[in-house]
Amino acid sequence: MKKEGKELLFLVPVCMHNIWGGVKLREDFGYPVEGDGIGECWGVSAHPEGDGTVRDGAYKGRKLSELWAEHPELFGNLQYDRYPLLTKIIDAQDDLSIQVHPDDAYARKNENGSLGKTECWYIMGCKEDATIVIGHNAKDREELKQMVAEGRWQELIREIPIHKGDFIQIDPGTVHAIKADTLILETQQNSAITYRLYDYGRLQNGKPRELHIEKSLDVITVPAKSAEESVESISNLPENTLNQIYTCEKYTVFKMDVNGSAVFEQSYPFLAASVLEGDGSVDGSEVHKGDHFIIPNGYGKVEMNGSMSLILSTVER
Repeated sequence: MKKEGKELLFLVPVCMHNIWGGVKLREDFGYPVEGDGIGECWGVSAHPEGDGTVRDGAYKGRKLSELWAEHPELFGNLQYDRYPLLTKIIDAQDDLSIQVHPDDAYARKNENGSLGKTECWYIMGCKEDATIVIGHNAKDREELKQMVAEGRWQELIREIPIHKGDFIQIDPGTVHAIKADTLILETQQNSAITYRLYDYGRLQNGKPRELHIEKSLDVITVPAKSAEESVESISNLPENTLNQIYTCEKYTVFKMDVNGSAVFEQSYPFLAASVLEGDGSVDGSEVHKGDHFIIPNGYGKVEMNGSMSLILSTVER
């Protein structure tokens, strides 16, 4: 819907097939993707491996990366060399590999100028006794190297309980993995750099998937952040309010639960929004579970109606 020359930018997401993926992204969210093993929906993305397309309106058919390059005013004329974030829904039917990400400096040097990967997860759903891998139990770098070399994975890897509505910040250097039957909304830097530390000995096309042991050992933070500091419940936030749930130098993330009517001012460079559940409208435009859109710079007052939950994100100017 247009409003004083401004327009919501609804995106056609890009879905990915993964060895650990399920079918919820098609069956529960309605994304038109065939086959099983659908692990990821890149909802708001301008990454070369998955560049979202504007669904309708004045910029219909344009890629998000093109809009970023050609219409910087939509994003507050930010001084970033690329759209800085990537928002995705992840449906894990099986366990993901144990991973770690580098920071910007390491990635720039070792990954052809890529950004590093700081990310965070909002738990959209999980089984009753669900756990997630966050952190490790090595007390120093020597013990870490020894445990990896000896394959003492059960001893090394730390699993902690999670529930729907939990929020987890994953700084570079954090050992992490999503476990089976977990649905998350991930907000991350615009990067696909992942170092795989351990993959349970699984085969893909008859061969083990590539591991990145040396790079992982280079970047893993030792000792790990405590389990208590790693997970925060945000399941009882005020309704009809743009609740800031986390901010760091890479992004600021909000949760919004609309029940009836909510109004707020879009005062950020942009807001990337994902509808996690429910239905409603944004300034008269219908929105449904699984929709992803950007509220551009200078949009002004935003009115949302209906019954729905959203995660939104932006960056600093």
